[in-house]
Amino acid sequence: MSYANPLSGAPRIHGELLKLGLMVSQATVSKYMLRPRRPPSQAWRTFLKNHAPDLIALDFFTVSTATFRVLFVFVVLSHARRRLVHFNATEHPTAEWTARQPLEACGLEDTPRYLIRDRDQIYGERFSRQAKTSDIREAVVAPRSPWQNAYAERVIGSIRRECLDHLVVMGEWHPLGILSKYVDYYNETGTHLSLAKGAPRYRRVQPNEGSVVKVPRVGGLHHEYLRRAA
Repeated sequence: MSYANPLSGAPRIHGELLKLGLMVSQATVSKYMLRPRRPPSQAWRTFLKNHAPDLIALDFFTVSTATFRVLFVFVVLSHARRRLVHFNATEHPTAEWTARQPLEACGLEDTPRYLIRDRDQIYGERFSRQAKTSDIREAVVAPRSPWQNAYAERVIGSIRRECLDHLVVMGEWHPLGILSKYVDYYNETGTHLSLAKGAPRYRRVQPNEGSVVKVPRVGGLHHEYLRRAA
């Protein structure tokens, strides 16, 4: 209990034990409680859960082209509904290009309070200055800890498995076109386990009337199923 509830003191832990029928003294509880090395704070998972409506996560991944060139794809994900809010690709990401992406993703009116990113050197002083100007606080993950940016890592895996792994990318223009179609499918149609089999943009349930029709999405890699009114 002490480990799982770092914000609770001996009286609260003692109260929980009493509710379980365990009759021990509060002094005994205080004696055996874990002593935090620093003032207790919320765990990373708790931070993500509590601030989900105000969080965006961003990350880069690479794509190889048919001519053996490497493209850098940048994605921005909203934590609230796991919605892909922005993507872009370039062969030569610069500090200026990277700093401009969150602004293009959120605009001037809909800026988040926090953004999660890794420690890649591309996020330099210019990026941090732009975030500060937009009143966005950066939450930088620990070294070699991609699990702290798990939502972005997961969506990158989905993009690879469900889209790019099935294509031969011809050039910089190609992933932009196909990813635009995939992002529409991901946000509007694809069902997600974390959203109770819903879609990020609240796909409605159709009444059990009319015949079912199949609509190809992402060039036929995926399909949407709709009911056509009789």
